Amino acid sequence: MTDVGRLAGVSQVTVSRALSTPQKVSPETLQRIEDAIRQTGYVPNAVAGALASSKSNLVAALMPSVTNIVYSSMLHAFSDIMWGHGYQIIFSETGFDLDREEKAIATHLSRRPDAMLLTGIKHGQGARRMLVNAGIPVVEVWDITDTPIDCCVGFSHAGAGSAAADFAIEAGYRHAVTITAGDERACRRRDAFAARFAKLSQTQVPAVDFDRSASLGLGRQALTQVLEQGVLPGTVLFCSSDQFAQGVLVEAADRGLSVPRDIAVIGFGDQEFAAYTEPSLTSIRIDRQILGQLAANALVDRFTAGTTLNAVHDVGFELVRRSSA
Repeated sequence: MTDVGRLAGVSQVTVSRALSTPQKVSPETLQRIEDAIRQTGYVPNAVAGALASSKSNLVAALMPSVTNIVYSSMLHAFSDIMWGHGYQIIFSETGFDLDREEKAIATHLSRRPDAMLLTGIKHGQGARRMLVNAGIPVVEVWDITDTPIDCCVGFSHAGAGSAAADFAIEAGYRHAVTITAGDERACRRRDAFAARFAKLSQTQVPAVDFDRSASLGLGRQALTQVLEQGVLPGTVLFCSSDQFAQGVLVEAADRGLSVPRDIAVIGFGDQEFAAYTEPSLTSIRIDRQILGQLAANALVDRFTAGTTLNAVHDVGFELVRRSSA
């Protein structure tokens, strides 16, 4: 800042004022300071500025995975709107680990973000305390609850699981197996599907569970386990993600099984490839773009009006029937 002031011919106080409240500096002086900043490559201390102005223009976003299109496409829609309102996104990948999420929350709060986006509604007690004490807008996405930290935008995972079971029964399937990743939201979908299907079909629903994220390879492994245990005609596999379902389809083709004649498959997420698998994949669609936009608009409402019109935004879901079930 000293070099900037010397080049611009002003004091450090004037440089600081130009950075924090440029409207209080004459246009001529502001232009000289901006020219000096460009010459020196000076980068203002944003944390110090945030402490002084109570505004950092940063929004923290915590998500399980940066590579999973389900989350990244939602974040892209969210970021577009926040960028349009002058905010930058700082991001952390937390997996499905609540301790890792809590540490990330603490780190981000130390940077004084103006708001925070979290994935899901299940958080550690320490994380909730930090967020409540921080007093910043918080939007929880990809799930809904009547008691959000601040506001939430998502859908009912139990509702999605039950809807998949209703569809499977109406389509004529009388046996089912679930294939589920190590994600508590996926487990809620599994449990709701199994309970509903068992009630309607009067049969038990075996489960193949993994303690990690879904992948095509684990989907193939899951079908192998199902076949080793014995699969009855008219069995539908309810997968917690399209990645699992794609792996099941690949393994089925490799074994010469016909889908949906020998087994039927339902995915979740309706990713772009779902319409182009062989056979095309029946899946549950969430409008990720609308979800991200609503989450951003909820924060903008909090910034401008101090509140949101609705604390809970349910975007719903749609079961898209294709050839696999």
